[in-house]
Amino acid sequence: MTVSRRDFVLGAAGALGASALGMPALALASSEDIKIGWLAALTGPSSAPGVGFNRGVEFAAQAINAAGGVKGRKIVIVTRDTQGDPTKAVNAAQEMINSQKVHAIWGPTNSGESLAVTPIMARAKMPNIHPCVIDSLVNTDKYPNAFRISPSNSQWDDACRNYCLKVQKYSKIAVIGDTTGYGVSATKACVANFKKDGAEVVYSANIDATQADMSPDMTRARDAGAQVIVIWSVSTGMEARLFNTRAHMGWDVAFVGHPSLASGELRTLVEKPENWDKVYAVGYKSASYDASGKLPAHSQEFLDMVKGKVSLEDTLYWWVSAGYDAIELVAKAVQTTGSSQSKDIIEYWNSLKAYPGYFGTYTYSPTIHNGYPTEEVVMSEAKSARNGTFALAPGYQ
Repeated sequence: MTVSRRDFVLGAAGALGASALGMPALALASSEDIKIGWLAALTGPSSAPGVGFNRGVEFAAQAINAAGGVKGRKIVIVTRDTQGDPTKAVNAAQEMINSQKVHAIWGPTNSGESLAVTPIMARAKMPNIHPCVIDSLVNTDKYPNAFRISPSNSQWDDACRNYCLKVQKYSKIAVIGDTTGYGVSATKACVANFKKDGAEVVYSANIDATQADMSPDMTRARDAGAQVIVIWSVSTGMEARLFNTRAHMGWDVAFVGHPSLASGELRTLVEKPENWDKVYAVGYKSASYDASGKLPAHSQEFLDMVKGKVSLEDTLYWWVSAGYDAIELVAKAVQTTGSSQSKDIIEYWNSLKAYPGYFGTYTYSPTIHNGYPTEEVVMSEAKSARNGTFALAPGYQ
């Protein structure tokens, strides 16, 4: 169900045919740009995912437009840098809805921002697809317009907890998050779930992502007997300081958690390469290579497509491929329905079954807007990055 170059060329020809028949309204609609709002944290401490997503967004728009657009209609990305600030996200979302008149919105990339803007987009019946993981952000009764392209935090949390308790057999856990809306809620849920499964949470805290000295929290976690530290933050700067502090302490504890633990940015932020050892991040089958270094065929197809055009050295495959998939999902909705009306885009997304995206296989319905399959979530060895893809964490078969 991907949007092929041939599909777009044929669509463009169809648009020209309608115009020739003398149908002014239809001709106007067929030539109108498809405007996709892109709420992105491109700067600030939580920008690593946004930068990666943005590369996929820009590549998708360029590829679609180079192939003739969608039934002759050009994709236009309306980007606003929210800097991870919910207030900026609210202002940008309102501008996109009221002034820019976008047809759909991709993002935000930060759950704290999404908590603020999701109700606004719901009231406007704006088709919204996002990668934010807080579970409450997807609710088909309250937000029938909002679709999640990534796993929920429950799926991430389950993968981390399973790896700690069942694969590595840790029993004493420390949980650390940042102070964003996402970090606070993820930390709270993680602690509760570990306790529910019988683990001892010996330390938990939320730390400002800009905090320079991580030694007080790391010392408390060590003195409490933690065998592993579970991290919930998108701030690579904060994560690097935690890794560096571990090295200064001479403490051989493992880190497990958020996908950003494997971001290529960390290579330049850690003081020594070995400071990134024993770090395991949430990952995906689509972004995991086997013992022979081979990726799934569909993932290799994406890498071949973007080779020489999109850099993956300092970011994650899943961020770039999810950004690409999000734009293609809007384009495919317009291509298939012949309409950019909100209700038609939403109706199309509600019909998807095993849609073969490059990041994952998405399935949605009117009552299911968590589209990412749990079985495609795994844990990765963070420092094993190769073009934004990873080896599986130790202990997996």
